[in-house]
Amino acid sequence: MTSVTVQVPATSANLGPGFDALGLALDHYDDVTVELIPSGVEISIEGEGTELESLGERHLIVKVIRQTFDRISALTGTEFAQPGIRLACVNRIPHSRGMGSSSAAIVAGIVAAKALHPHGAEFDGELALATEIEGHPDNVAPCLAGGLTIAWMTQDGPRLVRLDLEKELVVFVPDQRLATERARGLLPETVSHRDAAANSGRTALLIAALTTKLGDDVLLDATEDRLHQSYRAPAMPESAALVDRLRRAGVPAVISGAGPTVLAFGSATTTSQLDSIARELGNGWHIHPLNVAPLGARVQSESRTR
Repeated sequence: MTSVTVQVPATSANLGPGFDALGLALDHYDDVTVELIPSGVEISIEGEGTELESLGERHLIVKVIRQTFDRISALTGTEFAQPGIRLACVNRIPHSRGMGSSSAAIVAGIVAAKALHPHGAEFDGELALATEIEGHPDNVAPCLAGGLTIAWMTQDGPRLVRLDLEKELVVFVPDQRLATERARGLLPETVSHRDAAANSGRTALLIAALTTKLGDDVLLDATEDRLHQSYRAPAMPESAALVDRLRRAGVPAVISGAGPTVLAFGSATTTSQLDSIARELGNGWHIHPLNVAPLGARVQSESRTR
């Protein structure tokens, strides 16, 4: 095989109280084509991130492909001479907006490398490697598995549980970007026992609200957070204001991942209401009705040399 195309979904992590644990795959995708060439690195990008075309070996997907090739060779005790890479990306996932663009890039690189390596079929460490590169599993888990995921760390590495979920969502994407590192830097070293206990209870309630037929009033309570959103609000005041306004209107709304995108649980019948609230607050929101993606990253097409 000399080329492969991988489709990877956007993701939304945390979902309010489920900080660094819960994640959703969204039906909004990047398409990444990787072709092995004799030498060098060639990159073409459509959509988000065109400014990254000149990075060459420093491009995140290229680095992940190289790292995955090495990991597979090491684990299988085989040799694989690093080839050149031609990378073509069609990027639809907004960058630095809290919709898992970096996780999508990491997972795309791993899945493509596994498909292209002669011994890739023997490799089952996608979650562990993706978590190692990303630093935490909450976004890479749904990107790999689809649906609703619960991810956690053990002494033996990350693990995940995937749950089926059919849910209509609306995301509000601002023009402004926010680096995840900056958002994480605003979090305190410690929180009160009361706030930690409140989030534990809300996280358990959220899983029940999403996977059973509890009403939207319960989902509103279940998406309450005390661990991260308020601390990050100074870096994204418009997003915090939108979440507050939506919640006061009875809409279960949260910051998506590290922000500044806002995610609301709702249906198409409430889209006009959500649009009205967003326009009332300004900030030029790009509003997208989405669904939960049932599948994670997958190979869309592949070709082999004769």
